[in-house]
Amino acid sequence: MSHHIEEMKAAHRLLAEFTYERYPVQRGYTNRTLYINLSDSTIASKPVSEEMKEKFTGGKGFGLWLLWHGIRDTTKWNDPENEIIISAGPIGGITTYPGTGKSLVVSLSPLTDSVMDCNVGGYFGPYLKFAGWDALEIQGKAEKDVIIFIDGDTGRITIEEAPLEPVDTHLLTDILVQMYGGDDHHARRAISTVTAGSGAEHTRFGCLNFSWYDLRRRAARVKQAGRGGIGTVFRDKRIKALVVKFSDLKADSNGPADLARLQRVGTKMHKEIHDYDDQQCGMRRHGTAYLVGIMNDYDLLPVHNFRYGSHPDGHKIDVRVWDARFTQGVPDGCWYGCTLSCSHAVDGFTLRTGPYKGQKVIVDGPEYENAAGLGANCGIFDPDYILEANFYCDTYALDTISIGTSIAFAMECYEMGIIDKRATGGLDLRFGNAEAAIEVIHQMGRGEGFGTIIGQGVRRMKKIFVEQYGADPKILQDIGMEAKGLEFSQYMPKESLAQQAGYGMASKGPQHDEAWLIFMDMVNNQIPTMEDKAEALHYFPIWRTWFGLCGLCKLPWNDIVPPDNALTDEPTKIPEHVRNYVEIFSAVTGRQVTSEDLLLMSERVYNFQRVFNLRMGFGTREHDKIPYRAQGPVTVEEYESRAERYDKQLKALGYDVEKMSTPEKVAALRAYREKQYEELMDAVYARRGWTRNGVPKVETLQRLGIDYPDVVEIVRRAGG
Repeated sequence: MSHHIEEMKAAHRLLAEFTYERYPVQRGYTNRTLYINLSDSTIASKPVSEEMKEKFTGGKGFGLWLLWHGIRDTTKWNDPENEIIISAGPIGGITTYPGTGKSLVVSLSPLTDSVMDCNVGGYFGPYLKFAGWDALEIQGKAEKDVIIFIDGDTGRITIEEAPLEPVDTHLLTDILVQMYGGDDHHARRAISTVTAGSGAEHTRFGCLNFSWYDLRRRAARVKQAGRGGIGTVFRDKRIKALVVKFSDLKADSNGPADLARLQRVGTKMHKEIHDYDDQQCGMRRHGTAYLVGIMNDYDLLPVHNFRYGSHPDGHKIDVRVWDARFTQGVPDGCWYGCTLSCSHAVDGFTLRTGPYKGQKVIVDGPEYENAAGLGANCGIFDPDYILEANFYCDTYALDTISIGTSIAFAMECYEMGIIDKRATGGLDLRFGNAEAAIEVIHQMGRGEGFGTIIGQGVRRMKKIFVEQYGADPKILQDIGMEAKGLEFSQYMPKESLAQQAGYGMASKGPQHDEAWLIFMDMVNNQIPTMEDKAEALHYFPIWRTWFGLCGLCKLPWNDIVPPDNALTDEPTKIPEHVRNYVEIFSAVTGRQVTSEDLLLMSERVYNFQRVFNLRMGFGTREHDKIPYRAQGPVTVEEYESRAERYDKQLKALGYDVEKMSTPEKVAALRAYREKQYEELMDAVYARRGWTRNGVPKVETLQRLGIDYPDVVEIVRRAGG
């Protein structure tokens, strides 16, 4: 450990200490959670009841349950009583099956003012469990910056005032793995951290960076819990970092009921990935960046604030460009034993701007969302800019999805004349201006300039532009790509009614992890009727929720499929992989379950989260609406860019397009598409057992076994 780091460590002041006996994990659970209140430096152990496991499973379910009981109906995101909960779930941390290193994070969001959940890779969640805790629940606010250290090797937890360490993630994470892991690189692998940089302090969409130590690179790397601004909550609580240490990882650390059964299923899946991934998605070789070219080809890549779905320069940021830059090859995963290994990075990238100009750094990614949002959606097709912006978003702890969508919105407003250089502080925010875009990101890191306005997110920018610059609220509503206060992730949904509803009805806001149906609907036409779409919008959000209950990545489910999957009765569900998950849940927990049992676990938590939104003042039909830009062409220019497509659709509806002006066509298409969306909402609500206003019915809660008195009272007040 360097002298400089020793000085930082020496400056720590111990605020609280807690010792405990670390019991081995049994059947996926430690049966206790760790509670920390930073306002009074409380550290305590709380029991996990059998009912909590039965009704809420783990992961996101535990987070929602603990938050529900930790706050009041009136709690705001920056109140001390707001909580951050991290949990891995019962399957999280096994090393015999790919994609099992996820942590789930839950809090109240600075963007949506309601409950937010995020999934994230890295080692923290599994190490937290193996250190003795099914979840970490943090409440209160510290007076000064603190580090929470959970030493799973010795059974000791400390809250330490930490005045000297820098905040930005790439610096702080490197310091912490040395400070708590020492000079031996294998010992550093026992350390995982959670941090949030300077950008999280000055915006509403700060993310959390979860680390793991990459032995081959001999450096720490990070993955992001990106959505909804939980990193902003983290810094508002004056948390500089969470650190967990666990040195004794073994194949049976998760205490499975049947290790041999687990290994059999895992061996089969590892072989499948090895044999077929190159022929299918190539995730091991390319990571999610392979999607850029595919989305561009299918008119699904958001360009210029979702005005268009493709661009002639899309090839400049497609997979071939990133393949040439990625280093280390495969495997390159963010958890032990994940043969899908999609976590690619660029080593030795020289920064051209900002406070770290000239430094050579590791850039994790870019992932698809980063390349699409920071790049195409802002009209920027420069891979060096995307890598630069990707790095700074990570180290400043800024959600790349919200950043890309928010900057793109500001750029369109600038080009429309809604804002000008007087508003932007001199920035020329035209689409394609990479220099202005990176300066916005640096302003967020510094907490100054127009970057702090963009850092409020699209919903609040709309309000500011109306109040301060006289903008028309209707056009801002049409082109502002947010719903429930959360910015859209980077898929163009205009031609997929199912994806529009998947975004609009998503529990936390428009994020694809809940319902990515765009290929099933638009490309493959597998759900042609309203009934088909409603069934898909019932099944797939519930199925994907299950991954978040258990600590799993969804990529091994559907980004690699058995070669005979197309011959099955329901190929979109990948039934063999569903059977795999039935096997591994049963093998870990000892509970012999069916696929229907897995869906019931998820449906229960899914409905509970809907009621949680109702409790916070949201969660009805009006909150499932989306901007029209997500449904169809807002402007004449948009319509004419795809005139042949849209004219054909109007002709099929009986319109004589030869006699119509383009504005008339825009209006006619809009009326039809908005009516379709309303009809689909009705169908989905009915399928889910909700009222026409989107409220779960009391009988639905009773069927699911979550008809607790306080839950039922909220539903009854909302008309359920």
